[in-house]
Amino acid sequence: MTATFDATDFESEMYDPDAVDMIPATSEGKPEHYPVDISTKAFWNQTSEQREETFKVLRREQPVSWQRPVDDAVTPDPDDPGYWAVVSHADIVKVSRDNDTYISGQGVLFDLLPPIFLELTQSFLAMDNPKHDRLRKLVASAFTPRQIALIDDKIALAAKEVVDGVVAETSGEIDFVTSVAKVLPTRIFCDIMGIPEHLRDATEKNAADIVAWADDEVLAGRQADEVQVQAATNLHDIATELIELKTAEPSDDLITSLINAEVDGQKLDEFEIGSFFVLMAVAGTDTTRHTSSFTVRAFTQFPEQKQWLMEDYDGRITNAIEEFVRYACPVMTFRRTAVVETELGGKKIVPGDKVVMFYPSGCMDEKVFDNPEQFDLSRENAKAHTGFGGGGVHFCLGNQLAKSMLKALFRELLFRIPQFEVGEPELLGTNFMRGVKRMPFRFSLET
Repeated sequence: MTATFDATDFESEMYDPDAVDMIPATSEGKPEHYPVDISTKAFWNQTSEQREETFKVLRREQPVSWQRPVDDAVTPDPDDPGYWAVVSHADIVKVSRDNDTYISGQGVLFDLLPPIFLELTQSFLAMDNPKHDRLRKLVASAFTPRQIALIDDKIALAAKEVVDGVVAETSGEIDFVTSVAKVLPTRIFCDIMGIPEHLRDATEKNAADIVAWADDEVLAGRQADEVQVQAATNLHDIATELIELKTAEPSDDLITSLINAEVDGQKLDEFEIGSFFVLMAVAGTDTTRHTSSFTVRAFTQFPEQKQWLMEDYDGRITNAIEEFVRYACPVMTFRRTAVVETELGGKKIVPGDKVVMFYPSGCMDEKVFDNPEQFDLSRENAKAHTGFGGGGVHFCLGNQLAKSMLKALFRELLFRIPQFEVGEPELLGTNFMRGVKRMPFRFSLET
């Protein structure tokens, strides 16, 4: 199957609810939309600290609440009745792990998008068994011990060279996002996928566009669905070119491994490789980028934690990274769809109901984490965070890769740039990714 698409092919489907073969959601039997409203654009334009004050109220008063449709939908639906907002750690874990009751095959965003669009952009993230297991096993077969060892070597070298660039900056100030946080994961993703230099800038730009549909600066007057579909189409085109290159000249990279991956006699077709490429272009770059940005900011706010980590970096970094992810929690929302009647948080959930998990709220749940607002690298249960999902079959496949990048980057940053502080971050406007667009980083090489 070809992976080359024209964005206009989706135009009618994106606006035609009849083109989406899904269980219809209904407002029948639902309460009034809860007055603590977390669907407004104003809510998502707040800082994470401000949003946490609202989540704290919901965890205490209504951990599962019926909410009106979100303002920043990719394709607003006038018939959308709303969704159940899940904000407690326990309920997020429950939904994440009950894949028979809450499915992913109808999408993970607030919107009801056409199945073809879900497969185009979200790969096995928006699939259920048995298709999910087949595809995930095929992809996982490409992550062999040998492949991971090669990735670790590349990460260590890339982290050193990225920080070399910072050290060489004589002004003592950079934008951390464009000079560090974006550079390392993008380079590693491109290296392990085998993306040639002439395709790297386009890969990075389109991956960023995929998750920025609600940000006015990124949209630049364009429609949200236009941006997302065009970015996905462009990434599929890049994947098609890569498949052609690697089929003709195989090399030691992940695209070649995916082309050759085989489980029980089955292989990935071109469309499946392209969709996985789209998913990884986002998951393999943006999440690490934003986690490292918020971690650097936390070291400015909690300088004693930086000193504590440096006293025994090798012995403490593994647990510290779990706290990095808990505190940053870059992925903010994921949806499931109920397919059987059940109860959650004392509420009746019926087939067709959208159930949205709010991961940052789970990461700050005071019933699980003591003093959750504190950046505490010695936190004993930091690994209980929901930053990689709440468990289950959709637990982040690339979590070890992200941890390796964070470990290598902060080894270089902390020991080679002993004195630094950051200014206020300029945040991405979206209800999906807690992202940083720009953030000043001032430093001194003197001890």
